[in-house]
Amino acid sequence: MQLARVIGTVVSTVKNETLEGRKILIVQTLNADLEPKGKPMIALDAVGAGEGELIFWCRGKEASFPFKRDSTPTDCTIIGIVDSDAHIYKSGKS
Repeated sequence: MQLARVIGTVVSTVKNETLEGRKILIVQTLNADLEPKGKPMIALDAVGAGEGELIFWCRGKEASFPFKRDSTPTDCTIIGIVDSDAHIYKSGKS
């Protein structure tokens, strides 16, 4: 799992039928200081996240696990919303 922030949404007029009704979002991975690192990614939303929210995401085979036994074609899935960043370690800050 990694931390990221939702920075946008994706609109698709044609997609795999197992993605019908599922929200696709753009996420920006964050470092320990909650600053952007790397390039934004596209993630399938499993928890009802919205733009601006701090989230946990996972990649690989595990990314399809939140969708029960559906054969959902995803390699990046939002699996949790972080309610507060108060307890997240930020280097150089107390």
